[in-house]
Amino acid sequence: MLTLRKSQSRGRADHGWLKSNHSFSFADYYDPDHSGWGNLLVINEDVIAPGTGFGTHGHRDMEIISYVLSGQLAHQDSMGNIKGIPPGDVQRMSAGTGVRHSEFNHAEGETTHFLQIWITPKQKGIAPGYEQKTIPAAKKRGTLCLVASPDGARDSVAMNADAALYSGLFDGDEKAELILNPARKAYVHLIRGELEVNGQRISGGDAFKIENESKITLTNGKDAEVLVFDLTA
Repeated sequence: MLTLRKSQSRGRADHGWLKSNHSFSFADYYDPDHSGWGNLLVINEDVIAPGTGFGTHGHRDMEIISYVLSGQLAHQDSMGNIKGIPPGDVQRMSAGTGVRHSEFNHAEGETTHFLQIWITPKQKGIAPGYEQKTIPAAKKRGTLCLVASPDGARDSVAMNADAALYSGLFDGDEKAELILNPARKAYVHLIRGELEVNGQRISGGDAFKIENESKITLTNGKDAEVLVFDLTA
């Protein structure tokens, strides 16, 4: 079963320096029908104004993935990491017993557009950790490329979660399939463009909650960039 979530039905926040769309309940936005899906808790689509960002703040026992779409995201944390995250990179931070970090857009005249994703860890109280990898567009072209997984398979970032995250780029007759365990859940988030998911067409910002399905088929893309999550029930 596929349950559609239209882009315009997401929660919205405008803080001036930050504009955000919330796929699930977050901060001041609460929707009992959209308070996570499986072990996926947060997908925030954030746009940060030039010269601004998130000041130092803390997290605990959460797997946090940053997926940058445009601009640059500057990351600094209490583990000693000082990194720039460009488009095409996937960053994973395991908050574990506790970590503090900041995220800024230092570019002049250019916004930073990225997805912030939170997934429940499979084990609490681990040591905090950080990993960042570049995923070339060619690896995502016309296929679902594994970008985050429990064991770092296929050169993905490894996360402390019973989940897998795939990314793909689709145009024209490009097609991909992902076999699912019907006892688990899945989630498809279309970042941009248009795409058919099991024959149902969606546009940028739209998503599908998926359960009791054995396969996802992606077809007929039009400048589409998509994320697909394999999740616990």
